Amino acid sequence: MTSSIAVRELPLFPLPDLVLFPGRPLPLHIFEFRYRMMMNTILEGDRRFGVLMWDQAKGQPAPVGCCAEIVQFQRLPDDRMKILTLGQQRFRVLEYTREKPYRVGLVEWIEDHPPTQDLRPLAKDVNQLLHDVVRLSEKLSGQDIELPEEIPSLPTELSYWIASNLHNVPDEQQSLLELQDTQARLEREAEILTSTRNHLAARTVLKDTLKDVAE
Repeated sequence: MTSSIAVRELPLFPLPDLVLFPGRPLPLHIFEFRYRMMMNTILEGDRRFGVLMWDQAKGQPAPVGCCAEIVQFQRLPDDRMKILTLGQQRFRVLEYTREKPYRVGLVEWIEDHPPTQDLRPLAKDVNQLLHDVVRLSEKLSGQDIELPEEIPSLPTELSYWIASNLHNVPDEQQSLLELQDTQARLEREAEILTSTRNHLAARTVLKDTLKDVAE
């Protein structure tokens, strides 16, 4: 099935400054009445809805999001709900079919284009950069930083994992989500991690130099 005919209606949940990626967990606390309605409807169906980053600057949702599937839920007093979701495939909103009480959109699924070369060496380099950043962060903070054991090794899955763990850069994350090229996503992440590593390395050198002077 091609993406052009893989179209469906999907309830949409905009979240400020939050970007969900395939394969990544997202816990949510549902308290707004319209979203409680939405979740109750979803739980009677296939338990899927779309997560879109709400662009604060533009005052509108991003055009590309990620489908979330409810894997656990707990009903709380006052009809509130705690849910745990898992990111599935990405989608592009073609049009909004309903705005109230919550948004529903006609969406098409999108995937990365097939790679033209073996991306495993690039993925290995990105993984090494990640470990370099963690090692330097540990040295600066004086604290152990435990990386999870289940970091993906496959290029596409690794690119999503890295993107989802970038902090305080939702616009950058949204750009990475919208890319349909695993190589381009990994290369951009390599740039970000290299810049972070160099910054941390400079701070480490400065810290060591100041320590030597003090001694």
